[in-house]
Amino acid sequence: MIINIKMEGKNKMYKDLKISEKVVKLAEEAEEEIKEEFKKIDRICTINSIKVLNAFKNNKISDVHFNSTTGYGYGDIGRDTIEKVYAEVFKAEDALVRNQFISGTHALTVALFGMLRPGDTMISISGRPYDTLCTVIGIEENKSSLKSYGINYEEIDLIESEFDTEKIINRLSKKDVKLVEIQRSRGYSTRESLSISKIENIIKEIRKVNSDVIIMVDNCYGEFVDKKEPVEAGADIMVGSLIKNLGGGIASNGAYIVGKQDLVELCAERLTAPGQGKEVGPSLGANKSILQGLYLAPNVVSSSLKTAVFTAKMMEKLGYSASPRFNEKRNDIVQTIKFGNPEDLIKYCQGIQMGSAIDSFSIPEPWDMPGYTDKVIMAAGAFTMGSSIELSCDAPIREPYIAYQQGSLTYEYGKLGVMIAISNMMEK
Repeated sequence: MIINIKMEGKNKMYKDLKISEKVVKLAEEAEEEIKEEFKKIDRICTINSIKVLNAFKNNKISDVHFNSTTGYGYGDIGRDTIEKVYAEVFKAEDALVRNQFISGTHALTVALFGMLRPGDTMISISGRPYDTLCTVIGIEENKSSLKSYGINYEEIDLIESEFDTEKIINRLSKKDVKLVEIQRSRGYSTRESLSISKIENIIKEIRKVNSDVIIMVDNCYGEFVDKKEPVEAGADIMVGSLIKNLGGGIASNGAYIVGKQDLVELCAERLTAPGQGKEVGPSLGANKSILQGLYLAPNVVSSSLKTAVFTAKMMEKLGYSASPRFNEKRNDIVQTIKFGNPEDLIKYCQGIQMGSAIDSFSIPEPWDMPGYTDKVIMAAGAFTMGSSIELSCDAPIREPYIAYQQGSLTYEYGKLGVMIAISNMMEK
């Protein structure tokens, strides 16, 4: 009798969230079938937690590092120590971790403009980059792009989510390319995200014919998903955002660049000014949130991955195509769902918004968004605007109508959000 009362109470709570009984039953079945995947995620979380804890201990983090600076930011011990922590966690020579970065795209822009000069050539070996970077490069015409400064761009497409090794080696053996760009995550493409092992293997092949070319990895969405990171795999420079994985849902803005010291310094001098570089840049009260975000990041990424696995299993049970599949190896926190029609896609994204803590009453609609060629629908009831380590789902309104879901600060909230989204979609 007590059990029945408890079940009735639970079912009422689900109904209050507008989750149908069918979806509740489906979720219970799905969770039974994904237990082994959760164990794998927990093991990786432990490994990355050890990395972070060691870096905090080795750099003697204390409350003095939470202090704030203003103005020029000279002698900001917290800021400087954060960069030492990042360098240690990612096994890099140096790091630039700043709240002056507006986004991952901004950090990538600073890195590219910092390392490239007029007449240089950069080449993407993972196909067309993310939409916003296309404008930075000049693939989409812009008067402030790399192209407008006389920097050349080429790209080599992946072949069924694999590097075209022969074409890459032939091109780089000429030694006239300054920088190779690799985008770890899929962006708004249908390809798979790139594993660390694939990145490591192609870097080894490149180094056999060209030891001088700079290899840069866009690591957005990929941090702490695996046991290793791209710098450990041989990359010279690595870039990512703090309102994605590494901010842990705590950092309110910012991004990072880690890698070889001379390259990080070039990037710092582009962000601030030649001759000043890393010496300036006030923390403005951000040090504590950046440190606390990094501390929580392994667990938050783990929650995001569990939410993605749950989503994949649920959508597969409903007959939709999910990538990665629930039991496939994951290389970032992004989960895609192919809906095949705009109606289901839009209803699902609107359901994710309904399942959010913030702005749950809002109804997102497709709109023309700066930096994107198609209308985009974005669902993100986030504590930090644009944060994609919090549960969010977005999609360009174009065939084959694929939604790109990421994040969740906890698995429990992620699961509820997905259940609400599915209920909303099925209601139609």
